[in-house]
Amino acid sequence: MPSKEDLYQLFVEKAGLVSAKVTSIANEDEALKYVINLCGEKEACQLLISGCDGALSDKAEDLCETKQKKVIAAPGLDAELYKKLAAQAKKAGFECIDKGMRDHLAGVDIGFTFAEYGIADTGTLMLDCPSEELRLATMVSEFHVCVLPKSKIKANTYAVEKMMLTRMKKTPDYLAFITGASRTADIERVLALGVHGPLELHILLLED
Repeated sequence: MPSKEDLYQLFVEKAGLVSAKVTSIANEDEALKYVINLCGEKEACQLLISGCDGALSDKAEDLCETKQKKVIAAPGLDAELYKKLAAQAKKAGFECIDKGMRDHLAGVDIGFTFAEYGIADTGTLMLDCPSEELRLATMVSEFHVCVLPKSKIKANTYAVEKMMLTRMKKTPDYLAFITGASRTADIERVLALGVHGPLELHILLLED
């Protein structure tokens, strides 16, 4: 039976093979700092309103500027942790939301979540996504940052089978399996990232 260290090393290796960016962190505060720094480094992710590049009235200009604000979506976060993230985001000049995702479908820069389990043999994240808000955060953000406690790394899907069967018998739920950044090769067999979901997946492995 593989040791915890073996599972950790295998997960890091397999996640890297599917273009995930893996970083070790010591605590949740480091995760918040990572998210804020990543958001600060990137350009604002926006689908501009048609005509924003032309001569506009003041009212229209204001609308276009509103679309340029950087947005961090963190639904499902612990209340205290979300409060800390929102305060740091405000200080940095970003917007932080935990609901109303449908109002931000054209401009979510960072989706921030916590994984329930990690699957070592494929580098896969397993997320409990009971709400639409959380599902949207993992799909429409340009960058997805997900925290995975090291103790939650399992060898393979068989290791979480009992938990899944128990849960499905009690209450049908939505479990998401995320392996690397979104990708497709539908068009002339040319690999393209970020077409059906986030352009990048950042996994923060939390010491616990």
